[in-house]
Amino acid sequence: MLNDYLDIQPEVAQALAAGRPVVALESTIISHGMPYPQNVETARLVEQVVRDNGAVPATIAIIGGRLKVGLDEAALEALGKGGYSVAKCSRRDIPFVLAAGKMGATTVASTMIIAAMAGIRVFATGGIGGVHRGAQETFDISADLQELAHTDVAVVCAGAKSILDIGLTLEYLETQGVPVIGYQTEELPAFYTRESGFKVDYRLDTPEAIAEALRLKWSLGLEGGAVVANPIPQEFAMPKEAIDAAIAQSLQEADEQGVKGKASTPFLLARVCELTGGNSLSSNIKLVLNNAALGARIAAAL
Repeated sequence: MLNDYLDIQPEVAQALAAGRPVVALESTIISHGMPYPQNVETARLVEQVVRDNGAVPATIAIIGGRLKVGLDEAALEALGKGGYSVAKCSRRDIPFVLAAGKMGATTVASTMIIAAMAGIRVFATGGIGGVHRGAQETFDISADLQELAHTDVAVVCAGAKSILDIGLTLEYLETQGVPVIGYQTEELPAFYTRESGFKVDYRLDTPEAIAEALRLKWSLGLEGGAVVANPIPQEFAMPKEAIDAAIAQSLQEADEQGVKGKASTPFLLARVCELTGGNSLSSNIKLVLNNAALGARIAAAL
């Protein structure tokens, strides 16, 4: 039944069959995370970084009513040029986009789901979603967190996006039994910055140590994923004061304009980019490449 909807690119299928490392990559970062043509250029760069570090990239999306694991050049271009017109797909959206035969860009949650269907255990992205600021009143909590609780895929990221309530995000992950691993850090990075003021659960300093912990977790039947928090390289990190000021202004504007739900993250990221003169976009690209490299090394060790 699954094969009726799932297309695994031949290179990816061969790697999986041979037990070679594969790293899943999301597609929302292409359609909703950056402007064209930087989004497509970045997608190609990320795939190359995965290859350079010993793994096969598998960018995931929904194309023409099919779940695609591994995309060709035409699909990357279509996602990049489509931008916000491409449906942003989380768990709840998958069957509807499939049924309509539309194009869908996968979020962290839906990328995890499709990666797990294909047998991929490591996924590299920018930052995870989480508990939004003011969630005490709005109940705005990303589906990424529930997916991490139930789907056996490790997510390599630069921590939680700094537009979120990071403290509550960590509390939610703890409640769901999701380990937060800091790669060579004891403090959770906050996307554009290396520090957030919050501690990770465990610090591990090598891809091999992370792979061994993941192997044991899943061998013991402990379902769910893990967050592997990989700080943005120091030379590309943004000053915390500058990014905090931009986020505060963006949040105020989102509230004034009534931007809510899944439209909020793209709005906030785009506005932060404008307010920082494009510096946040440059940092975003560097941290994604950094995560792709670590993801490939973890996949190779795993």
